[in-house]
Amino acid sequence: MSACQLVIFDCDGVLVDSELITTRVFAEMLGELGMHFTLPEMFDRFVGRSMKQCCESIAQLLQRPMPAEFVGQFHSRAAAALGAELKAVAGIEAALDLLDAHRVPYCVASNGTREKMRLTLSHTGLLPRFEGRRFSIDQVAQGKPAPDLFLLAARTFDVAPARCCVIEDTPTGTTAGVTAGMRVYGYCALTPAQLMTSAGAHRTFTSMSELPALILDYS
Repeated sequence: MSACQLVIFDCDGVLVDSELITTRVFAEMLGELGMHFTLPEMFDRFVGRSMKQCCESIAQLLQRPMPAEFVGQFHSRAAAALGAELKAVAGIEAALDLLDAHRVPYCVASNGTREKMRLTLSHTGLLPRFEGRRFSIDQVAQGKPAPDLFLLAARTFDVAPARCCVIEDTPTGTTAGVTAGMRVYGYCALTPAQLMTSAGAHRTFTSMSELPALILDYS
């Protein structure tokens, strides 16, 4: 068995290929408010943060409260887009199979809500693999970049933080993992590797086919 005793996956962008879809919808809605951002700017400002954190940032930029209906409309429009386009991240099922074969436990910890995770994991067929092993922002006082989610997962599995590996695709999540005292592997299919390394990622990779070897070589 690997010396890594628990692998903690982020959800969006790591298990399910949702980041581009939801970020596109979010950018469209911000455009309707008169705020126009490029995709790299969207990733830098918003990806990996909770909806509450995003709304606070937008309100500051607007210098006025956000429209009351914004969040509800975003969830509706994002759900429609995800229903039409969402897929599992390429290679993730094979990676999970290898972790299972080596008896390395894993779970998911996300800044999204428990219901959002249930929908996206269900849609991609991954939900059964994470039943009883999902940790969401609903369960902690602070989401990422605070370490609360990752520490909750470690306590639940009774694993020391130093023996946990975190798989993240954003600097926000990487900061949370590092602050929790865990080793972070940065999935950089969309995020520049330098941003992940600067945030403290131990290693970066661009294909899920690389992940099992990284975890199993943990020492």
